Amino acid sequence: MNTACQSITPEGICITANGDKITTFKWFESLFGNLAGSLLALAGIVLFIFIVMGGIKYITSGGDPKAVDGAKKTISYAIGGVALIAISYLILVLLGTITGVDLSKFNIQIKP
Repeated sequence: MNTACQSITPEGICITANGDKITTFKWFESLFGNLAGSLLALAGIVLFIFIVMGGIKYITSGGDPKAVDGAKKTISYAIGGVALIAISYLILVLLGTITGVDLSKFNIQIKP
């Protein structure tokens, strides 16, 4: 049985000399890209919710020093999370610029 790929379809399916079709891991590219984008959007939503919660805590603290301190920490940690995500993305862009490789895209190279 010859399983060497004679050609690869755009979907990542390997076509052998016999005409057999073998599924490859090319589908993993889109799965990883969709997952990363979804997690980034979810992180943005969660960070927004924490900033709003911190603001509500601050407004309803009534001058209580412990409540005010807790609200400030909530807001600070949410802003720190936004900064961490932004810095992570900037590091990927910087490494991509230095190496010439687009690190924001996940690619699996399949050679026939």
